[in-house]
Amino acid sequence: MHRPLALLLALLSGACASSGAVPRPFPVPGGPPPAPAVSGPLPSGTNPAESTPPLSASESGYAITGTALALRGAPYRNGGSDPAGFDCSGFVWYVFGQHGVQVPRTVASQYQAGTAVGSRDVRAGDLVFFNTTGGGPSHVGISIGGDEFVHAPSSAGLVRVERLGAPYWSTRFIGAKRLN
Repeated sequence: MHRPLALLLALLSGACASSGAVPRPFPVPGGPPPAPAVSGPLPSGTNPAESTPPLSASESGYAITGTALALRGAPYRNGGSDPAGFDCSGFVWYVFGQHGVQVPRTVASQYQAGTAVGSRDVRAGDLVFFNTTGGGPSHVGISIGGDEFVHAPSSAGLVRVERLGAPYWSTRFIGAKRLN
């Protein structure tokens, strides 16, 4: 990513998280092109939202990660599920909910949802799960592609990006799921 673009995205995402504004997805380099404008009137009784084709898995993955990244810096709050404060599963629940995707609220339930994805096939928008307590899935984040994921950790108290390959996370990684 180019430094000016990275700086701009960091400034924009910090402003969203600190202002309390509800984040909206933003363009991602190499992401999907904007939807073409509709010309002319729609047939009577047509709902514009229903006439728009669904996003492909890769397009929705970029939209999901855009929303998640815009929340960097939001505080951790045990049981939290809004920009005033998130726990890990509340963060996932909120981000996917912004895109109309219903997700279970707890880590254990989220781990049961979706389709399992091999560690080499994880892509933007997939959920990544960790065993941090010794008793099965206890932490979840959202892959942003490559070796990175965004999550609401309790230790530092802020939504942030980390590397799956970091020693702490790689030894606790237990799987990934694709919801869309």
